[in-house]
Amino acid sequence: ELDFSAFMFNQDLEYLDLSHNNIWTAYCQLLARLRHLDLSFNKFTVLPICQEFGIMFHLEYLGLSAMMIRRSDFRYVAHLQLDTVFLTLEDFSLYEPLSLTALNTRSLHIVFATNQNFNFSLLYDGMSTSEKLKIVNLRYTLSHKDFPSPSLELQKKIKTTDLTLDTVDLEWTVILQIFLLVWDSSVEHLTVRNLIFRGPVEELTEYKHVPLLRSLEQLLSLGSSMKALTLERVRNKLYYFNQEILYRQFSEMNIDSLTIHDACMPHMLCPKKPSSFQYINFSRNALTDELFQNCDTLANLKILILHRNKFESLSKVSFMTSRMKSLRYLDMSSNLLRNSRAEGRCQWADSLSELDLSSNQLTEAVFECLPANINKVDLQNNQIASVPKGITELHSLQELNLASNRLADLPGCRAFTGLEILNIERNLILTPSADFFETCPSVKELQAGQNPFKCSCELQDFLRLERQSGGKLSGWPEAYVCKYPEDLSGTQLKDFHLTELACNTTLLLVTALLLTLVLVAVVAFLCIYLDVPWYVRMLWQWTQTKRRAWHDCPEERETALQFHAFISYSERDSLWVKNELIPNLEKGEGCIQLCQHERNFIPGKSIVENIINCIEKSYKSIFVLSPNFVQSEWCHYELYFAHHRLFSENSNSLILILLEPIPSYVIPARYHKLKALMAKRTYLEWPKERSKHALFWANLRAAVNIKLPTSFETDEEQSDVTSTSSITQRLIK
Repeated sequence: ELDFSAFMFNQDLEYLDLSHNNIWTAYCQLLARLRHLDLSFNKFTVLPICQEFGIMFHLEYLGLSAMMIRRSDFRYVAHLQLDTVFLTLEDFSLYEPLSLTALNTRSLHIVFATNQNFNFSLLYDGMSTSEKLKIVNLRYTLSHKDFPSPSLELQKKIKTTDLTLDTVDLEWTVILQIFLLVWDSSVEHLTVRNLIFRGPVEELTEYKHVPLLRSLEQLLSLGSSMKALTLERVRNKLYYFNQEILYRQFSEMNIDSLTIHDACMPHMLCPKKPSSFQYINFSRNALTDELFQNCDTLANLKILILHRNKFESLSKVSFMTSRMKSLRYLDMSSNLLRNSRAEGRCQWADSLSELDLSSNQLTEAVFECLPANINKVDLQNNQIASVPKGITELHSLQELNLASNRLADLPGCRAFTGLEILNIERNLILTPSADFFETCPSVKELQAGQNPFKCSCELQDFLRLERQSGGKLSGWPEAYVCKYPEDLSGTQLKDFHLTELACNTTLLLVTALLLTLVLVAVVAFLCIYLDVPWYVRMLWQWTQTKRRAWHDCPEERETALQFHAFISYSERDSLWVKNELIPNLEKGEGCIQLCQHERNFIPGKSIVENIINCIEKSYKSIFVLSPNFVQSEWCHYELYFAHHRLFSENSNSLILILLEPIPSYVIPARYHKLKALMAKRTYLEWPKERSKHALFWANLRAAVNIKLPTSFETDEEQSDVTSTSSITQRLIK
């Protein structure tokens, strides 16, 4: 039950939908502001129209349901100016003729019971009631001989201009009688959806029980109020019928617009005489290349839609249109169209300005078969890999759709000088050409998103193109995403950046050259400042000396210690060495043997070789440091080789004696080893006080004192060598 008093405190209520319930009874109350009331698809036996409805002057939409309709049911709302009345008639049992004519509504929508034979009085009265009429579920299983034909008076009362019949299951003869009723009426637009027709399909010989003086074909060729006929999802339950009868009745209609959609129709006849068709839509059928070939009677046709059929030859399609002198738009999408040079030239209607060839099997050869005066072409979802050079120029082309093809780059505009809109989405473009807008100055919009962009240096130029285009890239930045390399996959192009140095080869080479020159200059400076050539020369000499010793004297490879210490000093400090250092170490306790160049260098060997041999045969190396020492080149040699031994043998063999203080500015820059040793190692400083000399000599003697192996040379031999060496080395120094 429904009691409208439930809404008594909702006086501002305007929209109330109670459809699709199980309401049997309603108790009414005034809802003065209500505009929309829907009680359809309920269980009412009679129409639930209360007296209170009559004063709902704002009511525009009224949805009702019932099992029977009587004329008196509408008495309370007959005076209301309604926009739409929606009636659901389930388990319908009774209709009192002319009941619907009591309504005053612009649009009437009736949903009849699905399992009952339709009451055609509802159709006839509905057409006399509203301008727009829609009826769902027209089913009539009885013989067409029992079909209740409309009365002769009905023709003059029809008000409907827009009639829609949905879910229709009738015999062909019944359909023709309804169609003739509509044809002679004020109906301008007839739409029939989900149509199933049964046989037999034959010529109609009488109408309203009156013999037809003319054939149906002749009647349809005469003028009427009808402008458009639409048939959608048409099926038949006949295994065989004369299709020419059916096709001829459609082709000879004197109307502006004809749509037969999804009807499995394999063919359509060319009108016998000049047709008034301006719009034809035969989409989702089984039409082939034979349609309208050599047809001269469609000169008024402006729009032809043949979407999703079985056309294969683009050349034949072009010849089909060549005699359609007024054709503006042609839709051949989702067919099986191919085009090859072997088919010959194409011949299109000169008036054709818009052509849809999307979702076919066309290749780049299609550009040789396009209308010369075309303004807009849709070639998306084909197999086009490039736009050939040298094709016929299409000066009038303003919009070109090449989405979902196999293009690897943006096409140029040499053949499309007037192009304004280009769609090249979903192709195989990795790095688009950056000179596109230079070759296509007229382009106002470029759709190039959803391509597998490779984010590299080559793409940088395209990104600069976007910044300079002034918003001409449609879908930027969401549709422009990196695909390669994998680590950048998913990155929007606007977030991809590379430095100018990484992408400019010339700049990179110049920078690398400058850095190399700077590096060479720095290395050269350091080499000069640190005297690197000197160290290299010393290292080479040391290596050569060791190699000669290895090959010439195999028995001396294992060098035995012969001296407690090797003394390195400047010749200017020789007096202190001879008068103080040597006497105090050699003549004291412990029998310390010192190696001095004047007495221990072997004649015939190079100075460097003698230095290396003496250092290696000595337990320690004593360096007498003074300002004179840093001025001596040979002292530097000796220090270098001793320091080299320090690291190569990991020994603690250096003893530094500071004879005189050495200011840091006196030490040459290349003596960095000496600076490092004086900074890191402890050295013995020669005391000026005589009282501290004894402790100095004791510390020094303790540092060099070690038991040496037995000498292989006699004292006499050593004495001879010493005297000869002394004379030689003094001459050299």
